[in-house]
Amino acid sequence: MIEELEDEILNQYLGGRGLGVRILCDNLKKGADPLAPENIMIFTIGPLTSTVVPTSGRFSLVTKSPLTNTIMHSNSGGFWGTIFKRCGFDALYITGKLKGEPGYLLIDGPNVEIKDGKDLWGLTTEKAVEKVREIEGKCQVLVIGPAGENLVRIASVMNQGHRAFGRGGVGAVMGSKKLKAIVVKNGTKKFPARDADHIKQLNIVAFDKIKVFPVTSQALPLFGTAVMMKVINTFGMLPINNNQKGYSRLIDSVSGEKLREDFLEDDEGCVSCPIRCGRLTNTGEMKGKGPEFESLWALGPQCGIFDLKEITHANYLCNSYGLDTISTGNTIACAMELQQRNLLKDSSLKFGKAQILCDFIKKIAYKEDLGEELAEGSLRFSRKYKGTQYAMQIKGMELPAYDPRGAMGQALNFATSNRGACHLTGYLIGMELLGVPKLIDRFSLAKSDQLALRQNQSAVEDSLVVCKFVGFALGFDFQVRFLQAITGRDDITISQLIEIGERIYTLERLFNIREGFLRKDDTLPERFLKEPLREGPSKGRVVPLDRLLEDYYHVRQWNEKGIPKEELLTKLNLIRLK
Repeated sequence: MIEELEDEILNQYLGGRGLGVRILCDNLKKGADPLAPENIMIFTIGPLTSTVVPTSGRFSLVTKSPLTNTIMHSNSGGFWGTIFKRCGFDALYITGKLKGEPGYLLIDGPNVEIKDGKDLWGLTTEKAVEKVREIEGKCQVLVIGPAGENLVRIASVMNQGHRAFGRGGVGAVMGSKKLKAIVVKNGTKKFPARDADHIKQLNIVAFDKIKVFPVTSQALPLFGTAVMMKVINTFGMLPINNNQKGYSRLIDSVSGEKLREDFLEDDEGCVSCPIRCGRLTNTGEMKGKGPEFESLWALGPQCGIFDLKEITHANYLCNSYGLDTISTGNTIACAMELQQRNLLKDSSLKFGKAQILCDFIKKIAYKEDLGEELAEGSLRFSRKYKGTQYAMQIKGMELPAYDPRGAMGQALNFATSNRGACHLTGYLIGMELLGVPKLIDRFSLAKSDQLALRQNQSAVEDSLVVCKFVGFALGFDFQVRFLQAITGRDDITISQLIEIGERIYTLERLFNIREGFLRKDDTLPERFLKEPLREGPSKGRVVPLDRLLEDYYHVRQWNEKGIPKEELLTKLNLIRLK
């Protein structure tokens, strides 16, 4: 069934993440089981998708997470979103469950149908895509691997080999619907800018800025996101051995520079992207894509492993099986610490044992042996062994590669992110460590205004939908100018967009409150609150979270329980969810 979207909804939520959040909140009942047919998956594009705007090839997915039971938004790059929009659609709404055999969804221009997918079920992601293209010809494919089929709570939806809707177990949601793939092809619609001359001039300026800004002209094109390995280690914030340490002298062996030197074959980029941060790699034994920074860290130092070849192989396997590398590495690291603390008897799970990594990744994907327990994610796994304090998670989702003890703004962002431990929803690392757009004291507690603003801006970027990296070079105001030129709406202002971002962020908060999340859930693992780092540039630090939260709630206009106040809801034209 095809429906027209109301202009009012697009005006209030733009598209992408915002549109998906609104649709989910309007249609999903309180307490819905994320792995039941009633859950909904919403794939969306934004007003800048399929345009000449730099990095506008991204698209969004919103659902309820089987890992956290919170709202889950994610976005991915590549070419799928562009072709989907050219087929004439803004959103894809999926609910229910296929009867009988598994299938795949084909979007062929304006035509949509479900096709038999039984021959795809059981295949790895790359084999499934290969099979689909034998049948459908030239197309773009979203696909789950065995992990999604087996309802692993840390399964991803994969795209173009290594691009992913990675977090929150969204692959398991797709698997629960017996949907192996979503295929788009033959998109022919064009979306010219309303003000072609203006967009041409903006692009000239934008590309010039991208070419001279060090992060987008040198660091990311040369070394990919893995360039951050040495940067974060320099600040004593690189989690090692399940966040027991934040600094290592072995960092050169797993750096982005080392990855380029030893394994890089080529780079790649998304649609309309001049940065090209993607890595095509070959270890001599295996070849594939990545690893990205977070994957390199989670499957490496977080597990005490500094063998670049084994980490790269592990990354390939996660992509092949459709697993979130961040949650997979963290969950294995949690098991390693449980073994270290004599709470888990499996002697093979020791920090630094690179040779076991690939074996356990396969066990997780297929739910074999201990892998069946690890497939639940670190929180559920650690509960069984009475060691939840060793699960590095927030609201059930595992932390990314930044120890919060080294940056108070990022710590507060982790605690308050609506989807659980997430660095992207309010990335203050740019200011706290990199000085983008300006340098601020990373240990200062006065971060609430800056964080709330950044979280709102991020919601806008995810709704337009554009890449976070381009913002480093261009700044947020450039997104407003692009939107004006593409839509012809010169009346759109920065303050209006930031209010849209605030509306999106607040609506996500209301969803979580309806599902039972309150202030008690805006927290960090006990380690970060009570255990100071013992060495490195962040030595001696812990996070005074209560002080941070009080100021943040005040800035957000939430009460002491973390519930948005009535005057805020009135301003944003929102109502409480039932």
